[in-house]
Amino acid sequence: MRHTARGRWIKELGDRLGAVVLLVLLSPVILLTALAIFVSMGRPVVFRQRRPGLGGRCLTVYKFRTMTEATRDDGRPHDDAARLTALGRFLRRSSLDELPQLVNVIKGEMSFVGPRPLLEHYLPLYSEEQARRHLVKPGITGWAQVNGRNTIGWEERLALDVWYVDNWSLALDLRILAMTVQKVLARSGTSAEGHATMPEFTGSPPRGGGS
Repeated sequence: MRHTARGRWIKELGDRLGAVVLLVLLSPVILLTALAIFVSMGRPVVFRQRRPGLGGRCLTVYKFRTMTEATRDDGRPHDDAARLTALGRFLRRSSLDELPQLVNVIKGEMSFVGPRPLLEHYLPLYSEEQARRHLVKPGITGWAQVNGRNTIGWEERLALDVWYVDNWSLALDLRILAMTVQKVLARSGTSAEGHATMPEFTGSPPRGGGS
């Protein structure tokens, strides 16, 4: 079942019902995580950031905070790797930092499965083909996340997002969810070498010959 109205309706209903159930079942974990962040880093406990969603329209994505607000002597923030705390590393490896996005799913802004919502300033850097990742709702997990997550390059990651858009089915979503559970238990692929998560996306290199 591909991009049929019935398939989209089933996906939407499953997303919202599943998010409500998980929010209730995981409420003790969510509360303990929030308390640990408050004790170790203070407020805010939840990190909010505008990111492009369906159609490139921006939404506010929620995540548990994983970094301090430490700044250099000149007032500029330290890089992400320097600000990421031990608790933050654990939250990212276990994907517990993503739990607040259940609220985004309940609001209908995100899905369990879809291309991850990236930074807003990347929008003008995508090629026409890469921008097709916004033809579906962003997800908490996705095809790129179970095929390397942050350890693969941007070209491959964005190509995997577009592949998902073109090949979506309910069966594929179930496969991705099962693979996500395996990845979370293995705690693999959370960061690229030398980075807290991924290096900055600066656009695709021009195609064709020349140097």
